[in-house]
Amino acid sequence: MVDTLTKDGALVDKADFPGMLTEDGKPWHYLDSAASAQKPQAVIDAMSRALGKDYATVHRGVYSRSAQMTLGYEAARKRVADFIGAASQDEIVFVRGATEGINLVAESWGGANLKAGDRIVLSVLEHHSNIVPWQLLAQRTGASIDVCPITQDGRIDLDALERMLTPKHKIVALAHLSNVLGSRLDARRAADLAHSVGAKLLLDGCQAAPREPLDMQALGCDFYVFSAHKLYGPTGIGVLWAHEALLQAMPPWQGGGAMIDKVSFEGTTYAPAPQRFEAGTPMITEAIALHAALDYLADIGIDRIREHEASLVRTLRSELARIQGVRVFGPDDALGIVSFELPGVHPHDLGTILDEEDVAIRAGHHCCQPLMDHLGVPATARASFGVYSDEADVAALMRGIDRTLKIFA
Repeated sequence: MVDTLTKDGALVDKADFPGMLTEDGKPWHYLDSAASAQKPQAVIDAMSRALGKDYATVHRGVYSRSAQMTLGYEAARKRVADFIGAASQDEIVFVRGATEGINLVAESWGGANLKAGDRIVLSVLEHHSNIVPWQLLAQRTGASIDVCPITQDGRIDLDALERMLTPKHKIVALAHLSNVLGSRLDARRAADLAHSVGAKLLLDGCQAAPREPLDMQALGCDFYVFSAHKLYGPTGIGVLWAHEALLQAMPPWQGGGAMIDKVSFEGTTYAPAPQRFEAGTPMITEAIALHAALDYLADIGIDRIREHEASLVRTLRSELARIQGVRVFGPDDALGIVSFELPGVHPHDLGTILDEEDVAIRAGHHCCQPLMDHLGVPATARASFGVYSDEADVAALMRGIDRTLKIFA
């Protein structure tokens, strides 16, 4: 890794990322980091070691390698706590991803605290994973869901939220950073509004965690979730953070090994959090690889990543603005993400043609169908940046767009 910008303006040497080349060795212009980030060699090596010469299961073995692996697994928990400014590593629950984290909160906290007549607040721009679990909870408990609108430039409308909230609202669940619009939530204000009526605030941090410095104490939320694979780590692992007292009061969600204190046929007592929520053999190698990913990002600096991606967003939005009839969605200060619609071109067609140019974007509804309905489009094209993105990627995208417009003209 390098400490200064490369000649094309990337934060890192693309050689750190084996996935950034095509099969014939040419540069691959990967602009789909919001869906899943490419992995640096350091993360691949850490996971390979954990799967190979270092491998043993955790928490159960009395032999030395199991003890060492347990130390590595719990060190990853401590590393995550430091990364997000948690008060304690006991506030960190490892889950399969943000989706499972939201389902855990809905099933455990929601099942214990919501009843008929209670209300849940979501927003128009939420990812399906922050909609469907709450719908399932509402169906089970008799609670109702209210939808907060967004502003004209694509931000969650906190003025509207303030007018909506009542003491009947028990949970507010919002995206910290939109996966379609790149708009950032004023999380502190959202927390203060939720708490003013006695509600909890859950933040979906999947897009914010790779791009924003995080401090759970400063944000003021009650639950925070994110996935490792968008954070340059492996798939299959994510994080749920909550205040320790809140976790300790929540009932188990899944039963099995590792989450128990004592089991008998007369009854079972449970381990304290976070172990209470980690039934079965955990994501051992994934946690160790996540530790390596966080170390890699720390060497770069989250503040530098945020500034770098914001600069690329400004460049791309400026280039797109020259196209007559283009629609670019979201605010001018969107972070890391640009969604747009070309005149007369379906996003899937654009994505297919760009693939021929070795440019990878996302085309579709991005698991945000209610937002697509609000925008009045079936889908958008989305370019999203990462630490390896540079001006050459923007130039390649624009060349592909020019070619597409000529084809459809």
